[in-house]
Amino acid sequence: MDTAVVTGGTRGIGAAVSETLLDSGWRVVALYCKNDLKATEFEESQKGKPLTVCRCDISSSEEIERVFGEIGRVGLLVNNAGVSEISLLTDLSGQRISELISVDLTGAILCSKAVIPSMVREKKGSIINVSSMWGEAGASCEAVYSAAKAGLIGFTKALAKELAPSGIRVNCVSPGFIQTEMNASLGSEAIADIIEEIPLGKAGTPKDVAAAVEFLASEKAGYITGEVLRVNGGLVI
Repeated sequence: MDTAVVTGGTRGIGAAVSETLLDSGWRVVALYCKNDLKATEFEESQKGKPLTVCRCDISSSEEIERVFGEIGRVGLLVNNAGVSEISLLTDLSGQRISELISVDLTGAILCSKAVIPSMVREKKGSIINVSSMWGEAGASCEAVYSAAKAGLIGFTKALAKELAPSGIRVNCVSPGFIQTEMNASLGSEAIADIIEEIPLGKAGTPKDVAAAVEFLASEKAGYITGEVLRVNGGLVI
């Protein structure tokens, strides 16, 4: 049984990814940063499955090195953790900008760096980055988030070329408007306006994104690398 690590893996999209991978036969290590209650609730909901929940601040290179050292060999890494803030760029402090980039982009790079050596030795493995449609199209008042998510797409393509000779695949999932706690805070009127713009006429669910991750992690996608799989109902094409 191979081990999959899912960052931000105990709530929202990450929890759906963790649960789906568990049901697909993976041993899952779900990383989280701050919300102990959500982490405990998720762990309880998956009792009896090969799940380990572990606290890890992926903005800290030292913590990543320690935690991944304890995990050992990883067959699949899902870089899902992310934070966003709706704000004018001019209203963000330099420190806050650095925090957003550290979690949304640098953390994924550092986690990837941590798992690559063992994957290269065994000539197999998969890395899946969770970007966003805003990384493709850009979102007003989310300039830093959009930049970081766009960076993830570029990182995916470059790393896929770098690791392909070692048999390691690197792909990206780009979700659109998904029913999460973060998006629920927008309010019913704003949500209705967004859904009106979606060609399929509905918001996506965390399970929709998890299904895309599951596919890219499977042997069915064995000849796919460097790709961006959009899960957005046609909102960005």
